[in-house]
Amino acid sequence: MNLYKINIENKKDFLKTLGVESAGVEIISKKMDLLYIFIKDLKTPAVNILKQDALSIGAELAVPGGVILCEKSHYDCLLIASKKHLEILSNKELAQPFGLKDVAKKLKEFLVNEKFPIRVMGIINANNDSFYEKSRFESKNAIMAIEQMIDNGANIIDIGAVSSRPNSLLVTPQDELERIKDICDTIKHSKLYEKAVFSIDSYTPSIVEYALNCGFGIVNDITGASDDEVIKLTKKYNAKICIMHMQGTPQTMQENPHYDDVVVEVSDFFEDRISRCENIGIAKKDIILDVGIGFGKNLEHNITLIRNLSHFKKFGCELLVGASRKSMIDKIIKTPIEDRLEGTLTIHLKALDNGANIIRCHDVKEHIRALKVYEAIQ
Repeated sequence: MNLYKINIENKKDFLKTLGVESAGVEIISKKMDLLYIFIKDLKTPAVNILKQDALSIGAELAVPGGVILCEKSHYDCLLIASKKHLEILSNKELAQPFGLKDVAKKLKEFLVNEKFPIRVMGIINANNDSFYEKSRFESKNAIMAIEQMIDNGANIIDIGAVSSRPNSLLVTPQDELERIKDICDTIKHSKLYEKAVFSIDSYTPSIVEYALNCGFGIVNDITGASDDEVIKLTKKYNAKICIMHMQGTPQTMQENPHYDDVVVEVSDFFEDRISRCENIGIAKKDIILDVGIGFGKNLEHNITLIRNLSHFKKFGCELLVGASRKSMIDKIIKTPIEDRLEGTLTIHLKALDNGANIIRCHDVKEHIRALKVYEAIQ
């Protein structure tokens, strides 16, 4: 007889291979994942009730000393539970006072189990001031680069004509359209949109509509759906919208960015913007969330968001991460932009581990190769 510890990525598949009955697969798989849920500023009586309820079903609530004596009015605590525990607790706490009804509703959100395919989004910049020189293309060269990315395995091609790097210059809608018009027209007339999904990296309604009318299927909005007109256009053309979080604007975002809790604040932002999109008629399946690595965040903020990506799965939307060759890599290990591929791949593979399913990158071929190895060992 031998015993050894194993890592299981797909619990249901493992149980089926083991020969577990189908009903047992559903029950047991829910017990196989431990979730760690941090709860902030919970009323002390609620902490004590939740502690007892968690213990009664085999879960645990880690609390500070002094809770039992109610030394403070509110406490932070950590719930350690399986999905099965969450199912029980989220029903149990609905009948409890002291704000536990709201806790129950939020616990239910963590039971969302949407599974999205992994996709690679290649970057095409139709401007001459993006931070990575090799991503800049004029109209003629852009089409060649697009076709090469598709051949290399890109599922999505993201095209923009305005740089969003820190301190980038503002561009008029007329100039933005002039830069991107020929590319959009070629995509439409050659039906390249049948080979890959095209994403328009813009928040200007007139540019967004021009691209959508040319067969684009995603609106990549760095302002996070701040303009209802952009949301309405997304709905009109049955496209998807990518909501990105950014503190400030590209011109101000890196001027000492500050958060009391970056995960909570980004999460609250998404909750508000998702609601706005749903009110206009866009379903969650057509919403992509991007935590905005490097957009109004310092290194600590970026790392915290990557580590906690699984939190954002509760929304039931696709998750995009784009850290390609960004300065956070340089802050970890001093490297010029041209030498940041290894750092990029490391961050992106970790992001996939933590819940992302769309990776936005400059180096499509290298990402596709890395993903093939990544998927083989999952």
